[in-house]
Amino acid sequence: MEEFVKGGAFLIESISPQEVFTPEDFNEEQLLIAKAVTEFVEGEIHPVSEEIEEKKEGLLLSLLKKAGELGFLAADIPEEYGGQDLDKISSLLLWEKMAQAGGSFMATFGTQTGIGSLPIIFFGTPDQKKRYLPKLATGEIIGAYALTEPEAGSDALNAKTTATLSPDGKYYILNGQKQFITNAGIADMFTTYAKVDGNKFTAFIVERKFEGVSVDEEENKMGVKGSSTRSVIFSDVKVPVENILGEIGKGHIVALNVLNMGRFALGAGAVGGSKRAMQEAVTYAKKRIQFGKPIAEFGLIKHKIAEMAIQAFIMESMVYRTGGLTERILQRIDRHAENIGMQMANGIEEYNIEDSINKIFCSEMAGYIVDEAVQIHGGYGYIHDYPVERGYRDARINRIWEGTNEINRLLIMDMLTKRAMKNRLPLLGAAQKLAGELLTLRPKVESDDGKLTLQQEMVEISKKINLLVTGAAVQKYMMKLAEEQELLGLISDMVIQVFAMESGLLRAMKTMEKFGNERSEIQVAMVKVFVNDAFDRLETFAKKGFAGIAEGDTLRTQLSALKKLTRFTPVNTIALRREIADYVTKIGKYPF
Repeated sequence: MEEFVKGGAFLIESISPQEVFTPEDFNEEQLLIAKAVTEFVEGEIHPVSEEIEEKKEGLLLSLLKKAGELGFLAADIPEEYGGQDLDKISSLLLWEKMAQAGGSFMATFGTQTGIGSLPIIFFGTPDQKKRYLPKLATGEIIGAYALTEPEAGSDALNAKTTATLSPDGKYYILNGQKQFITNAGIADMFTTYAKVDGNKFTAFIVERKFEGVSVDEEENKMGVKGSSTRSVIFSDVKVPVENILGEIGKGHIVALNVLNMGRFALGAGAVGGSKRAMQEAVTYAKKRIQFGKPIAEFGLIKHKIAEMAIQAFIMESMVYRTGGLTERILQRIDRHAENIGMQMANGIEEYNIEDSINKIFCSEMAGYIVDEAVQIHGGYGYIHDYPVERGYRDARINRIWEGTNEINRLLIMDMLTKRAMKNRLPLLGAAQKLAGELLTLRPKVESDDGKLTLQQEMVEISKKINLLVTGAAVQKYMMKLAEEQELLGLISDMVIQVFAMESGLLRAMKTMEKFGNERSEIQVAMVKVFVNDAFDRLETFAKKGFAGIAEGDTLRTQLSALKKLTRFTPVNTIALRREIADYVTKIGKYPF
C-alpha cells in the first residue's frame, strides 16, 4: 500500500516536486467539472447578483435547486445516497469556481454542501444518511450548521443549549439559542449541538418542522448580504433519539472534524474569489487612462498586479497540494466499510495542520487582493456599482468563520506540539539535533543561479530556523507554552510561511521539469519574489521569537546564528514584478 506523507512533516522532511499535486495535474474530468461550474456561475448567478444581494424572495432557493439538478450539491455525498462522491481535487475545483459567483451565493452553497451535509456524511447512521442525504444532494431540503451561541463562539464547548431525555426515552428535549447561523432563514434541517445531562456535548439533527424550532430576524451584515444569517431558537424541541448524530458526549468529534473539512474547502473558495477580484482589477487598469496612458503601465500599479498574481499563485499551490495529500490518504479507505465516514474524517484529520495553514493564509491574502483591487479602481472601487466593492466586504468574513484566524494560529502549534509529544511527528528530536549544530550551520548557496537552487536552500534554511525557535520555546516554557499566545502566533506565522514558500517552489519546479523553461518562466519569477519576501518576514518573526524566549548571552548567540543563516543575496524583485505584471496584463486575468 502506498505510504502517505504525514501531516506537518513538511517542517522536517525534504519533499520532491513529483510528490505534490499541482493544478497542472488536473485531468480531463476535473477540467470538465470546472468548466461546467463556470458556465453555471456566468449564466445563472452573475446576471442576478444584484437581486441576490437584495434578498429577492425565493431566488437563492431556486438557484440552489438548479445547482442540485446539475449535481453540484452532491460532490461529497456517497453514490448510494444520490451523490457524486467526487475525488477531493474535483471538490476543491468546484468550490473554487463556485466562489466566483460572489460571497452571498457561495456562503449559501458552501453551507449546503459543506458543514450542512458533512456531519451526516461522516457520522450519520445508515438510516440518517438514507433519510437526509438524497434530499440534500438535490436541494429538496436545505441544510444548516448551528454551533455558535451568544456566549460560545471560539469556545464552542461552552455551549449553554441543553438536551434532556424525555420520561418515555423517545426524545431529547432541546432548549437554547444558536447565533449567526448561515442558511437559517431557508433551512429545513440543522446539525446542532447541546449538552446532555449538563456536560455531555452531543450532536443532533433537528428538522425545522419540529415543534419549538424558530428563527429570529435576519442579521444586517457587512458583507455576504444576500445570504441568510439568523439566530435559531430551540424551545422544548422534541428531537427523536434516532436523530442523535454520533455518540452521546462525543459531539466535539463531529464538530472538530467538520470544521477541519470546512477549512479545507475555504482555501479553495478564497482562491476563486481572489482570481475574480484580480481579473476585475486588471481589466479596469487596462482601460483606465491617466496622464495619457493606461494605469496598468505605471510602476506602482504593476507592483500591485504582480503581487496579486503571486499571492493567488501561492494560495492555489497550497490548496491543491493539500487536496492531493488528502485524496491520496482517502484512496486507502474501503468504500464498503461500515464506518467509512469515520475513516474519512480520520483521514482528513491527518492534514488539519495544513488545513489551518491554508485557512489563515488564503483568507488573509484574499483580503489583501480585494483591498488592492479596490485601490486600483480608485474612487470607483468605493462605489457599489463596481463588483470589487462587494468583494471587499464579502472577503472579510473569511478570517472569522471556520474558526477565527487567531484560534487557527493557536491550533497549528497545539496540533504540532501534541504530535511531537506523542512522537507522531519527530519535531523535538529534529530541533534538539539542530540546536547542537547551531554554531556550524551555514547556507550552502547564497546567490541566485536562475534555477531555483537559491530558493530551495532558503526554504530548507527556513525550516531549520523554524525548528530552532520552536525548540527554544518548548525548552523554556515546557507545559506552560500554551499560555504564551503571542509567541505561539509568531511561530505559527513562521510555519505558514514555510508551507507557502515550499508549495509554490515545488509547483514551479514540477512545471519546469514537466514543460520546460518557457512555460515555467513566470511561475519561477513568482517563486523568486515570494521566497525572497517571505524569508524576510520569517527572519523578522524569528528575531521577535528569540527575543521573547531568551536574553543576555543566550539571545546574542541565537541572533548571531540567525544572522549567519540568513546571509542571502536578495533578488531583483522590482524587475521580476514588472515581468510578471506585463504577462498578467497581456492575458488580462490570473494566468494559470
